[in-house]
Amino acid sequence: MELEGKVAIVTGGASGIGRAIAEELTAAGARVAIGDVDDDLAQTTAAAIGGAAVAMHADAATTEGIEALMAVAEREFGPVDIFVANAGVTGASGLGTDADWDRILAINLRAHVRAAELLVPQWKSRGSGYFVSIASAAGLLSQIGAAGYAVTKHAAVGFAEWLAITYGDDGIGVSCVCPLGVDTPLLDAIRAETDPGARVGAQSILQSGDVLTPSTVASLTVDAIRENRFLVLPHPQVLDMYRHKGADYDRWIAGMRRYQRTLRST
Repeated sequence: MELEGKVAIVTGGASGIGRAIAEELTAAGARVAIGDVDDDLAQTTAAAIGGAAVAMHADAATTEGIEALMAVAEREFGPVDIFVANAGVTGASGLGTDADWDRILAINLRAHVRAAELLVPQWKSRGSGYFVSIASAAGLLSQIGAAGYAVTKHAAVGFAEWLAITYGDDGIGVSCVCPLGVDTPLLDAIRAETDPGARVGAQSILQSGDVLTPSTVASLTVDAIRENRFLVLPHPQVLDMYRHKGADYDRWIAGMRRYQRTLRST
């Protein structure tokens, strides 16, 4: 997709990967509506970017929040061409409660579905559009310590695959971004956890590979949009891990158990 003049929405765009993607998109000539539950930080980010960005308080987990973002984008810049589903949470460690599951499913999965429900019909009628799912390597592998995160990121990858298969012939592109550790406020929050299960999960992320900058992930993501490329692996070793998993699932699960025991003993 040619990015010059395109209109994008980035959820969770006030900081971290979302902010970096908004900056990268506007540098490429796009205009961006930033949504975030932290309105002050979102406004600060938009102001730093300049006239090619606008921001508002928006809860991406609700249809109303996404509709409000679409309305702002269309009023300020025009019809939405690109949607970056970046907003996400780590959720509770372990199995969590019903309330924990409701929250993480709403943000990490249903937000993607709701955005697609609103935008795909428009994109089909126009013959073009682009959906970006900021998922995680946990969606291809797993996440030690946090069931909700592992499950919802798998689901986000699965939904992105379904979109690409179902609407690719209608001119709709899809990219799914699956990094390991990235230096974001989300990772900072995991590092600060005192819960033993959460700390094991944090160590599994920090030991799995280099912690990348958000700008590195953003650059690779925007390149994928230009090239209409589905899978984005900022940590290339994830592909080898994924291949090992598929080649012998039982061996992979046994290896993950050993790794978990190692982390718990440190």
